[in-house]
Amino acid sequence: MGVSPGRSFLCTLSLIILLSEGYFRWVEAEHCVWYGECSEIEKHPDKKYNCNYTGPPIPLPSEGYDLLTELCPGYDYGNRELCCNVDQLKTLKSSLQLPLQFLSRCPACFFNLMNLFCELTCSPHQSQFMNGTKFNETNVVEVQYYIGKTFANAMYNACQDVEAPSSNMKALSILCGKDAKYCNATNWIQYLFDVSNGQTPFPIIPIFSDVPVSGYTPMNNKTYNCTEGLEDGSGPCSCQDCAKACGPKPVPPPLPPPWKIFGLDAMTVIMWISYMAFLLIFIGAVLGAWCYRRSTVMSEYGPILESNNPLYDINNLNASCCETCGERFENALRTVFSSWGSFCVRHPFLVIWCSLILVAASCGGLVHMRLTTDPVELWSSPTSQARQEKDYFDSHFGPFFRTVQLIITTPLNDTFIYSPYFGGSDVPFGAILDKGILHQILDLQLAIEGIVATYEGKNVTLKDICVAPLAPYNNNCTILSVLNYFQNSHAVLDHSIGDDFYVYADFHSHFLYCVSAPASLNDTTLLHDPCLGTFGGPVFPWLALGGYDEFNYNNATALVITFPLNNYLNDSVRLGKALEWEKEFIKFMKNFNNPNLTIAFSAERSVEDEIDRESDSDISTILISYAIMFIYISLALGHIHSFRRVLVDSKISLGIAGILIVLSSVCASLGIFSYAGVPLTLIVIEVIPFLVLAVGVDNIFIIVQTYQRDERIHQEELHQQIGRILGEIAPSLLLSSFSETVAFFLGALSNMPAVRTFSLFAGLAVFIDFLLQISCFVSLLGLDAKRQENRFDIICCAKLPEGPETKTDGLLFRFFKKVYAPFILKEWVRPIIVAVFVGILSFSIAVVNKVEVGLDQKLSMPDDSYMLDYFRNLSEYLHTGAPVYFVVDDGLNYSSPNDQNIVCGGVGCNNNSLVQQVYEASLISNYSTIAFTPSSWLDDYFDWVKPQSTCCRYYNTTGAFCNASVVDPSCVRCRPMTPSGKQRPEGKDFMHFLPMFLADNPNPKCGKGGHAAYATAVDLYPNNTAIGATYFMTYHTILRDSPDFIHGLKMARNLADNISQSIDHKVFAYSVFYVFYEQYLTIAYDTALNLSVSLAAIFVVTTVLLGFDLWSAVIVCITIAMILVNMFGVMWLWNISLNAVSLVNLVMSCGISVEFCSHIVRAFSISVKKNRVERAEEALAHMGSSVFSGITLTKFGGILILALSKSQIFQVFYFRMYLAIVLLGATHGLIFLPVLLSYIGPSVNKAKVFAANQNYVGTERERLLNY
Repeated sequence: MGVSPGRSFLCTLSLIILLSEGYFRWVEAEHCVWYGECSEIEKHPDKKYNCNYTGPPIPLPSEGYDLLTELCPGYDYGNRELCCNVDQLKTLKSSLQLPLQFLSRCPACFFNLMNLFCELTCSPHQSQFMNGTKFNETNVVEVQYYIGKTFANAMYNACQDVEAPSSNMKALSILCGKDAKYCNATNWIQYLFDVSNGQTPFPIIPIFSDVPVSGYTPMNNKTYNCTEGLEDGSGPCSCQDCAKACGPKPVPPPLPPPWKIFGLDAMTVIMWISYMAFLLIFIGAVLGAWCYRRSTVMSEYGPILESNNPLYDINNLNASCCETCGERFENALRTVFSSWGSFCVRHPFLVIWCSLILVAASCGGLVHMRLTTDPVELWSSPTSQARQEKDYFDSHFGPFFRTVQLIITTPLNDTFIYSPYFGGSDVPFGAILDKGILHQILDLQLAIEGIVATYEGKNVTLKDICVAPLAPYNNNCTILSVLNYFQNSHAVLDHSIGDDFYVYADFHSHFLYCVSAPASLNDTTLLHDPCLGTFGGPVFPWLALGGYDEFNYNNATALVITFPLNNYLNDSVRLGKALEWEKEFIKFMKNFNNPNLTIAFSAERSVEDEIDRESDSDISTILISYAIMFIYISLALGHIHSFRRVLVDSKISLGIAGILIVLSSVCASLGIFSYAGVPLTLIVIEVIPFLVLAVGVDNIFIIVQTYQRDERIHQEELHQQIGRILGEIAPSLLLSSFSETVAFFLGALSNMPAVRTFSLFAGLAVFIDFLLQISCFVSLLGLDAKRQENRFDIICCAKLPEGPETKTDGLLFRFFKKVYAPFILKEWVRPIIVAVFVGILSFSIAVVNKVEVGLDQKLSMPDDSYMLDYFRNLSEYLHTGAPVYFVVDDGLNYSSPNDQNIVCGGVGCNNNSLVQQVYEASLISNYSTIAFTPSSWLDDYFDWVKPQSTCCRYYNTTGAFCNASVVDPSCVRCRPMTPSGKQRPEGKDFMHFLPMFLADNPNPKCGKGGHAAYATAVDLYPNNTAIGATYFMTYHTILRDSPDFIHGLKMARNLADNISQSIDHKVFAYSVFYVFYEQYLTIAYDTALNLSVSLAAIFVVTTVLLGFDLWSAVIVCITIAMILVNMFGVMWLWNISLNAVSLVNLVMSCGISVEFCSHIVRAFSISVKKNRVERAEEALAHMGSSVFSGITLTKFGGILILALSKSQIFQVFYFRMYLAIVLLGATHGLIFLPVLLSYIGPSVNKAKVFAANQNYVGTERERLLNY
C-alpha cells in the first residue's frame, strides 16, 4: 500500500522543521553568555561582574595561554576561541584557591571540579547549558547553569573521601558548608555557587538533569573516577582519599571467647573439681588412718603423725650429718647472741649511747630529704619504654601542653525548638545551649581570661602562658569553646537578621552551621559570621560539646571549655608563672557560684595539689591510728602478777622505748637513703612505719614475754639470764627479720619506682630495727628488769614496799596453752580446718585472674575533692579521648621520594604507609581506639607547595617568603608550572621551602599554611639543613576507665610496631597518659616476679637459719603463698584493683606473713615432744600468744581507725588490704599452720633435741619438757 502525497508532504515538512531547529540551536550554541569583566560588585569590592556578551567566542590573548593550561589542562578548545579573557581566568584562579589546596591531593577529583568551573567560565558552548537570567546594564548578575546529574554525581563520588590532613576531617566538611556526612552532589555544587560562601561573586543557580531542559542541554563532560589516572600521567587517588581504591575494609579480630567448661567459668569449674577431689582423698586418708589405729591399737597419732619413732630416750640419738651441721650452726648463733645479750645488759649505757649516735647520724640525712609527688616520677621508671618515649617527645617537640578545663552543665531541664525560617525540620536544642545560658557562660569565660596571678612580684595573665598558635601575628589564646564560634563576643552571640515578624538567622543557625564546618570563615546563613576561632584555628564540636547522641550536637547537655597552656621542660620561671596562674584559677572557680550553672573544673596541677592535700588531711588519721597502737603496746607488754604490783610490773616505759626504737629505725632508713639522694614517696612515709611497727613490735613481744615466762637458774645473774634468752630467741628474730630484709631488697629489682623505693626503704628499716632490738632494746630490758625488782614503772624514784610475790603465767598465754591450742589440734577439728582453708585457697585461685588491673583515678582524691565531680563528668560527657602522636624517629630522608612514600597518605604513597595504616585503624575505631585520620604535615606541605596554588610564593628580589594574602607583583610562585614543577619537591627544593610552610599562617587565600597545625610537628636540624624527628597526630576514642586506657595504649603500640615493621624505620606512639598506664601492661608479670623472688629469698634464708631444715622452709613458704593467694581472693571480693599501690601492700604482706609463720615453725622444729601434734601444740602455746598479741591485736585497733580516713585510697588500699593482711596472716599462722605441722611437719632434728635438752636444764623450758 502506498503513501498518500499529503502525508508525504507533511512528513517532509516536519523533518525540515526539526532539522532547521537543530541547526539554529547549534548555531545559537556557538555564542557566549558573557565575556570579560565589567562593574565592581558592591558586596565584594575585590570582585567584578562578567560583561553581558552574546557574540561568538573570542581568541584568548597569548598571555593567557599558560594560565588556561594551568587551570584547565586539556581544555584549550582547539583554536583557543573562548568566552573568557585573561582577567576572568585570574578571577577563577583566585576563587578556586581553597578547593585547589584541599582537593588537588586527589587528581581525578580536582580535574572534575576544574572541568565544572572551566566550562562555566570559558566554554565556547556556554549558551548550550547556561542561561543569563538577570542583567544590570552591561553586567550579568545571575545565571542558570544546567549540569548533568551523571557529571555531578561522578564529581562528588571522586571527591567525597578526600581528607584535610591538618584538621583530621574530610575536605568536604570545609568546602560543602556542612559536615561531610551531610554533603551530597547537589548541595555541594549549590554551596560552591552560592554567594554566601564568600568566593562566588554573584548567584549561579545550578539545575541538575541528564536530559535537555527548556531547550538547554546539561553539561555532562567526561569525568574520571578516583581510582583512575589522568592523561597527563597523574596517578589514581590514594586509599585515604578514595575508599574505592582501598582493599576490603579492615575487620577487627573477634574477641576471644570466655574460657568456659559446661557453660561455667573454667577456673571455677577446675578449682571446684580439684577441691572435691582433694576432699575425697584427704577424708579417705584420715578415715583410713583412724581405722588403722583402731585395728592395731597404736598410738593415737601413729600412722599419720609419725616422726621417726617417739623420742623417749633423748640420750641415745643417732643424728645425721645434716642434722649435726644444722645444730652446730644454730649453736654458734645461740652462743654469739648469748654473749652479745650479756654484754648489752652489762654495759647498757654504752650500747644505748652508741645506738643513739648511729641513729642520729643516720637521721641527719633527713636534711637532704626530697619528697617526690610528681606522678610521672612515682609510677614510671626512667628506663621504661613510655618514659623514654616521653623524654624523646619532650626534647624534640616540647612537652605536652598543660590543660585547664571546665565541664559545664545546667540544672535547668528546659529544651526548646528552633524552626528554621527557610524551611527544614524543627531542631531541638538542649538547655545548655539557651542563649541566656550561653551569655552567662561567656561572662565566666571572659572572667577566667581576666584572671591575674602574681609570680615573683610580677603580674601573670592568661596571655603570658597560653598556647597562641599564630603568634606573633595573632596573639589570641587558644580557647576550645563553643563560644569561639561567636568570636567570644556577646555582640556576635546576639547577632541576628530579621524583621518585625521573622528572624531569618541568629545564633541557632550559626551554631548549626559551625558544628558542621568549624573551619569556615563565613557561614552560609544571612549572618555571614566566621566559625573559625579567634586564635586562628577551628573548634571541633566533639572537643567543645558533651552529652550529645551520635552527631546531634544540638542535643548536647554539657559545654566543655579548654584552655591549653604552654608547658616548659627546663624553664622553672615560666613554669612557675603557669603554676601560679593555675592556682588563681582554682581559687576563682572554688569561689564562683551561679545557680544556673553546674561546673566541674580541673587544672594541670589539680591532681598533684589534691594528693598533697589528701596527705595533709590524713596525718591526723595516721597519728590516731599509731597512737592507739602505741597505747596498746605500752599496756600489753606488762605482765601484772597482782594488784599491788600494777605500777611495778607494767612496762609502759619499756613499751614507749620499744616504739621509739621502731620509729628510729624508720628515720634511720629514710636518712641513709636521703644521703644517697634517693627521693621519698608518700607510699614510703605512709606504709613503712606500719610495716616496721608490725615486725618490730612482734619481736618486742617475743623478747619481753619470753623473759617474763623464764625463770632464772640457780646462781645465774641477770645479764646471763637475758643473754641465754636472747641466744634462744634471737635466731628466730634473725630468721624473720633477715628473710624480710632480703625479700624486700630483692623486691627493689622492680621497674616500678614506687615499688622499688618502698622495697629499699623497707628492707633497710626492718634490718636496722632488728639490730636496735637485739642491742639497744636488750639493754633497756636489762635496766627495766633491775627496776622491776622493787621500783615503780615511769616513777622510777619510788619503791614498792617489800611483800610476798607470786609469779603466774599471763592470761593470754594460759588461754593459748590450756584452751586454744588443745582445741584446734583435736582429732575432729583438724580435718575441718584443713578443709576450710583449702576451700578458701581454691576459691582464691579461681578468682585470681578476675582481679581488675588499674587504678581508678577517683580513688586517689579525697572524699571532698572538686576533682571527683570533674572525673565523673569527664567519663559521662566527653566524646573524644586524648591526642595520640605517631612519632617518626630521626634518620628518615624526607627529601627522597622513596622515604616520602612510606610516610605520606596522598597520591603515589605506599598502601602500607604510616598515614595509610593509621587511617585504616580509624575505620575500626571501636577496636583500635584510633578515632580519626592523622594530621599529616607532609601531605599538606605537598599541597601547599604546588605551583597551581598561591600558597608558596617568594619575593624575586630578596628570596624571602611572600604570604598568599600579599598583593605584590614581585611575589612569584616557588615552583614552575612545568611537568617537573608539578611533581613533589625533592632534594634541596624540599628543604628550601619547608621552613616557609612551617612559618605560614592559614588565611582565606591559603588554608594550608603549616604554622598553626605543624609548627612543633617537625624537628628541623640547625640552619634547616635536614629533618630530624616528626610526628603525625590523631585522637584516641573516648577512654573512660583504666581498662580502656590500658587497651588504648596497647592498641596504639601494636599499630606503631606494625608501622615500624612495614616502613623499616622506628615509629612509636605517644600520648600523655601512657607513662601512667604502661605499668599495667606488665603488672601481672611484675607481681608474680616480685612475690616469687620474695618467696624464694624467704625459702633460702629460712632453710639456712633453721639449720638447713629444708622441709620447714617449704612449709613456711607454702603458708605464705596461701596467704598471698588468699589476698587476691579478698581483692576480688572487695573490689581492690591490682596496681603499684596494691603490689606494695602484697610485697609487705609477704614480709609480715614471715612473722606469723617463722616463729611457730622454728618452735615446732626444736620441740622435744613425742609426736607432731604435741610439738605443734607446744609451739602454738608458746609462740602463738606472742604473735597474736604482738601483731594481730597491735594492728587491729590501728587499722580500724584507717576506715575513718577521708582518703578513698586509704580506705581501699590501706584499711581493706591491711585488715586482710592481718586477718589472713593471723588465721593462717595461728590456725592453719599448727594443723599443717601436726600432719606433715618436719621430723625432729635429733641433734637439736639433745642440745636443747642440755641447754634448758634448770629453766622453765625443762619444766615444760617434762609437763
